Amino acid sequence: MYQPFNPKSIETPYLFFTGKGGVGKTSTACASAVALADAGKKVLLVSTDPASNLQDVLEVELTNTPKFVPNVPNLSACNLDPEEAAINYREKVVGPYRGKLPESVVATMEEQLSGACTVEIAAFDEFTNLLADYSTVSEYDHVIFDTAPTGHTLRLLQLPTAWTGFLEESTHGASCLGPLSGLGEKKDLYSKTVDVLSDPIKTTLCLVSRPEVSSINEAKRASVELKGIGITNQTLIMNGVLQTHISDDAVSSAFYHRQQNALKQIPNELKQVPIYSLPFVSYPLTGIQNLRYLFKQYSLSESEEVSGLDSNLSLNRLNDVIDDLSSTNKRIIFTMGKGGVGKTTVASAIAVGLTEKGHKVHLTTTDPASHIHYMFENSDINNDLTISAINPIEEVEKYKKEVLSKASEELDEEGLAYLQEDLNSPCTEEIAVFRAFAEVVAKSEQEIVVIDTAPTGHTLLLLDSAQNYHKELARSTGEVPESVSKLLPRLKKPQETSVVIVTLAETTPVLEAARLQEDLKRAEIQPVWWVINQSLFATKTKDPILMGRASSEKKWIQKVNEELATRSAIIPWISEEKIGYDEIKEYVRS
Repeated sequence: MYQPFNPKSIETPYLFFTGKGGVGKTSTACASAVALADAGKKVLLVSTDPASNLQDVLEVELTNTPKFVPNVPNLSACNLDPEEAAINYREKVVGPYRGKLPESVVATMEEQLSGACTVEIAAFDEFTNLLADYSTVSEYDHVIFDTAPTGHTLRLLQLPTAWTGFLEESTHGASCLGPLSGLGEKKDLYSKTVDVLSDPIKTTLCLVSRPEVSSINEAKRASVELKGIGITNQTLIMNGVLQTHISDDAVSSAFYHRQQNALKQIPNELKQVPIYSLPFVSYPLTGIQNLRYLFKQYSLSESEEVSGLDSNLSLNRLNDVIDDLSSTNKRIIFTMGKGGVGKTTVASAIAVGLTEKGHKVHLTTTDPASHIHYMFENSDINNDLTISAINPIEEVEKYKKEVLSKASEELDEEGLAYLQEDLNSPCTEEIAVFRAFAEVVAKSEQEIVVIDTAPTGHTLLLLDSAQNYHKELARSTGEVPESVSKLLPRLKKPQETSVVIVTLAETTPVLEAARLQEDLKRAEIQPVWWVINQSLFATKTKDPILMGRASSEKKWIQKVNEELATRSAIIPWISEEKIGYDEIKEYVRS
C-alpha cells in the first residue's frame, strides 16, 4: 500500500522520531541510525526520553556522553538522562555558594531547585546545547533523536518557545527555577534551537505509527500541533504492517484485516505528508544484527519460527487479577507500564470487572493522551461506574485562579505581579495536575479508584514529585490540601493500594517494567500483579510470521513469571478492540 521506508532517502542532518508510546520509535530510530552508518554516514543517535530504552535495543550501556556503538563503525549514541542532568544542573547553580553562604541559605536554594521543573529545564538544556553546538554536531552527517512518547515530545519541542517567552516577559528576576539571571544568557541558544527545529532543510520529523486507530489519531494530533509551532517537514512511517495473511487462520486473518481497516481511516491531515511503511517482522528488533535485517525484508526460517512454542507455561487470566483485587478490598489501583502496552484497556477491564462484582468504582487517568473516554463512547455504563480524565489546561486555569484569589487579599500590586509571573512558568501544569490527581484519589474513601496512568517516565515523575509539590503548594497558597498531605502515605499502604504492571512479552516493555518495579520498591510501593497483554504466544496462530513473534515471546513470559512478578496473568491477542461497557464485560469473562 505504501512505499517501504528507507532512511537513506532523508537528506536533512537532523531527524526526530516521535509517536505514541509502543509504536516502535526506538527500534525504528536505531535501525535507521545503523543503516545510515552502514552506508558510510557518520551518525549520532540521541535519546531524549526520560524512560529511555535505547540501551536495551542497541545492547550497550549509555550515558549523557556520546560513545561508539560496537560493531557499527560511524555510529555513536547517548542518553540525555533528565535525572542525571538535574543533579549536574543543581550543583552548577548551588555549588559555588557552599561554604560561602549560611547553610540555611544554601538549603533554601536547594529546595527551590528540588522540583520537577528543574529536571525539565536541565534535560532541555542538554538537548539545546547539543542541537545548537555546531562544534559537536558538525562532526556528524546526521543527528537522530529518539524522542519520548507524543505528549512529552510535544512538551519538549514546545519548550524553546515556552522558555524564550517566559524569559522575555520576566522582569522580577526569580522563578520556580531559581535566579533567572542564570537563564537569561540562554535566550540566544533557545532561539537557535527554534530556528533549527522549524528549518525544513535542517530537520525532518518522522511520525511513527502502528496501523491501529488510536495510534494513527495520536500521530495526527502530533502532526497538527507540531505544524502549529513551525515544524512542517514531516514524514509518516506506518510501522509493523503485516504484509500477507493465512485465510484459514483466524488470528492471522483478524490481525491483517484489523490493520487494513485502520489504514483506511487515516485522516486527511496525515495524508498531506509522505507516508511510508515498515513490515511486521517475525523477530525482536533488538541487537545490531536484527536491526540490520529490518530494511532488508528478512524473515526467519520455518524451523526458527516454530521453536519453543510447545511450552507448559501456566499463568492466570485477567479475571483472576480482578477476583484478587476484589477479595482483598483494594481501594486505589494503578495500571503502570511502558506507553503502548495496553494500560488503558487493562484499567478499563479492571474497573468494569470490579463494578460487575458489586463495587462502586471511579475510573480516571493522569495521561494527557488518555483514551479512557474512547473506550466507553456511545455505550450505556453501569450506574456504579464513573469515569473522568484530568485535563491539564483546565486544571492549570483552576489552579491559577485559586492561588491568585487567595493571594490578592494579602499581597500588594508588586507582589501579585511577581506571583502571576511565577504561575506562568511551565512547571505550573505539573503542580495543577498533581493537585487534581490527589483530589481524585481521595475519593477512594467512598469508592474504588482505578487509575490509568501515563507512560512510565511521567508516572514516576508524578509519584516522585509528591513531596516536592507538598512544599510548592504550601509556598504558593499558604496551605496544603488534605488530599495532598494524605496521598503518599496511602500509596505506600499495600492494604489500600495495588499497582498492576502491564507489559508485552517483548524485550523493551519487560525491561522497562522491571526498572519501574525497582523504582516503585524504592518508593516503598510493592507491585504484586504483572499482566502480560496482547500475547500471540497465548493464541493458536499458524501464521509463520506471527508464530515467529510468538516464539520470541516465550523467554519474556518465563522471565516475568519466574523472576519478576509475585503473581502474573496473561491476556491473549484479541481480534478487535473492545469498545463499550458490554464489550469490555465480555472481554473480562473470556
